[in-house]
Amino acid sequence: MKYFYKLLDFYIESSLHVAFAVYALIRITFLKLNLAYDEPVAYFGFYGTIVGYNFIKYDELVRVRRVALSKRFKAIIGLSFICFWITLYYFWQLETITKLLGIGALFLTVLYTIPFIPNKSNMRNWSGIKIFLVAVAWVAVTVWLPVINAHYPIDILVVLKSLQRFILVFVLMLIFEIVDLQFDDLYLKTIPQQLGEKKTKFLAYILLVVFILLDLLKPEFTLKVFLINLVFSIILGLFTYYASKKRNKYYTSFGLKVYPFFG
Repeated sequence: MKYFYKLLDFYIESSLHVAFAVYALIRITFLKLNLAYDEPVAYFGFYGTIVGYNFIKYDELVRVRRVALSKRFKAIIGLSFICFWITLYYFWQLETITKLLGIGALFLTVLYTIPFIPNKSNMRNWSGIKIFLVAVAWVAVTVWLPVINAHYPIDILVVLKSLQRFILVFVLMLIFEIVDLQFDDLYLKTIPQQLGEKKTKFLAYILLVVFILLDLLKPEFTLKVFLINLVFSIILGLFTYYASKKRNKYYTSFGLKVYPFFG
C-alpha cells in the first residue's frame, strides 16, 4: 500500500492528473463544436500543462529556497524536461495565430511565477487574482486554443462554452481555496478568506445554477446534454458542501480533478 501512495503522490505532484484533465476538456471541445481531432493542439495542451504547472509549483523551491532535491523531485524535474521538448515539437505544428496564443500563455506563466518588477511580488501573490488567472488560462487552453487553430468562427456557442468552462474552473478553485484556508497566508485575500466559508459555498452554488442555465441558451439545445451537466453540477455541489479545511490533500488534488473529465 505504501508504494501505491508513493505512485499516487508522484502522479499528482508531477501534474499528470491535471494534464489529463486539460486533455479531456480539449477533446470535449472538439466533440461539442464538431471539430476534427487535432493532435498538435491536444498534445500541446497536455504536455504544456505539465511543464507550466510544474514550473509554477517548483520554480520558487529550486530558484529561491534551494530545497534539497529528493528522488521524487528529481523525477518530476526529469519528466518536465522531457515534456518541455515534446511541447516545443507540437508548438511548431500549430497555426501561426495559435502560436501567438501559446506564447501569451507562456508569458503569463512566467509573470505568474517570477516578479517582473524588481523587489515586488509575482502575480501569484497578488491579492485575490489567482483564481481568475487560473480560470482564464484553462478557458484559453481548453476552448480558445482548439477553436482558433481550427479557424472556427467565434459564435454564440463558443462564447457560452467559454463561460461554462470559466465557471467550472472557478467553482473548482473555490473548493481548493476552502480546503487551503488553513495554509494560505492572509495577505493573499482569497475569496474564502474575504467572504468566509459559508458565503463562498453559496457563491459556488449560484455559479453552478448559472452553469446549468447557460445550457438553455445554446442554439442546439439537447435534453441529454442538459441532464448530464445537471448531474455533474449536483455532484460538484456535493463536493462543495462537504469541502472544509479539515479535508486531506486527496480530496482536491485527486478527487476534484476527476470531474473536469466530464465538464
